[in-house]
Amino acid sequence: MKYNGGNLSASSSAFKHGERMPDAYSNNGAGVSPPISWSDVPEGTTSFAVVCLDMDAPLIDGFTHWVVYGIPADVRELPEGGGDDYTQGVNSLGKPGWFPASPPPGHGTHFYHFHVYAIGNNLELEPGLGTWDLLKKIDPDVINQARVVGTYSNE
Repeated sequence: MKYNGGNLSASSSAFKHGERMPDAYSNNGAGVSPPISWSDVPEGTTSFAVVCLDMDAPLIDGFTHWVVYGIPADVRELPEGGGDDYTQGVNSLGKPGWFPASPPPGHGTHFYHFHVYAIGNNLELEPGLGTWDLLKKIDPDVINQARVVGTYSNE
């Protein structure tokens, strides 16, 4: 990744960084995706990608909850339940869209990392990419990245 500096930042109006996400974004609620926004976009950004990873999941590569890309440079937020207007990748179940937070019972608190990538090239990316395939394809063109982290547990 070639960073040009800048202060790209990510946040959510639904939870503060490092704090618990509301049930609405889990299997205990409506199961919709949380609102994710970003600011201080670096110069040269042509698009964005958003990936949500739960590295506390009991899997080698963690669990991918959400992959969205092809987000135009003038967009600054994916609203609650949003993302369908852009190219959908697949979660760890191989399906497009948000998979609600749902740590296994007794597994404690999980941390959900919402990564926002500012991309500096007009990439033609096919739908259906998983996290690791997407990251390999955008790696040379990422200008900067930011993340906001929410937590969730079923206890």
